[in-house]
Amino acid sequence: MTASSRTIRVAGAQMGPTQRADSRAHTLDRLIALLENAAAQGAQLVVFPELALTTFFPRWPMEEAELLSYFERAMPNPQVQPLFDRARALGVGFYLGYAELAEDGRRFNSAITTGPDGVILGRYRKVHLPGSREIRPGQRYQQLEKRYFEYGDLGFPAFRGPRAWGSPVLGMLICNDRRWPEGWRCYGLQGVELMLMGYNSAAYDPNGGESESAELRTFHSTLAVQANAYMNATWAVSVAKAGVEDGAGLIGGSVIVDPNGLVVAQAKTLEDEVIVAEVDLDACRQGKEKMFDFAAHRRPQHYRRIVDQVGAVPPA
Repeated sequence: MTASSRTIRVAGAQMGPTQRADSRAHTLDRLIALLENAAAQGAQLVVFPELALTTFFPRWPMEEAELLSYFERAMPNPQVQPLFDRARALGVGFYLGYAELAEDGRRFNSAITTGPDGVILGRYRKVHLPGSREIRPGQRYQQLEKRYFEYGDLGFPAFRGPRAWGSPVLGMLICNDRRWPEGWRCYGLQGVELMLMGYNSAAYDPNGGESESAELRTFHSTLAVQANAYMNATWAVSVAKAGVEDGAGLIGGSVIVDPNGLVVAQAKTLEDEVIVAEVDLDACRQGKEKMFDFAAHRRPQHYRRIVDQVGAVPPA
């Protein structure tokens, strides 16, 4: 990379299903294999899915002892250190979603991003938790993120990547966050150039309805990334854990999207798969300096309702 270049080769490391019975060592071997695959294709930064180290455990009611087995008490820790070591040896950074048990006992659906030296650059805790706190009787699968996690308390903090990547402004989201434009705009107001996010999205209506097919949910997933990438003039990498986990389907559709909202790479399977794209960070300038020149065109005095109000309130 020349001193004037702001190009980084980015990979999305989609994962097929991780079963409840799979060992942590087996899952970590898959992550390392995906990392090596991406590195062999020249990737400098690899994005893994939400909760990449485990099955999507919020779909089940469970006792405390089993629940705690899915959480990481530190990051890195001895169980995941081989991933950090291999990434550092390859000179590749990564985004990793995981269940975090904080020192004070609070639990979060979290993600980190590391640099090519293995040092953690940024941390994020999921803000928009879907599902319910209470177990819903009669449902085959639950969506208990509100029961098992607290709402993220770190906000939407952008951070800088290293010079070797062109010093990009990076942001992180997790799964349902990608559907909410407020988080994207908070990052957009910090000049984000590359948004990283992982997801585990059900291939069925997790609220028990029949109105959403896997195809429609995949369409919505991609639509949200394309629209928000365009409206904030940023690249975006959105990566799934996909396939059938213990009988429950997860959509795939991992994508890399450019600042015009165009899909430049997309997964074709519901299995472990690597997608790669050359990301020209300066391609963000067109949108940031013209259509979405925030300093010239935003009128925040009229946006008060966005932060003062939660639910919709129709006019009388």
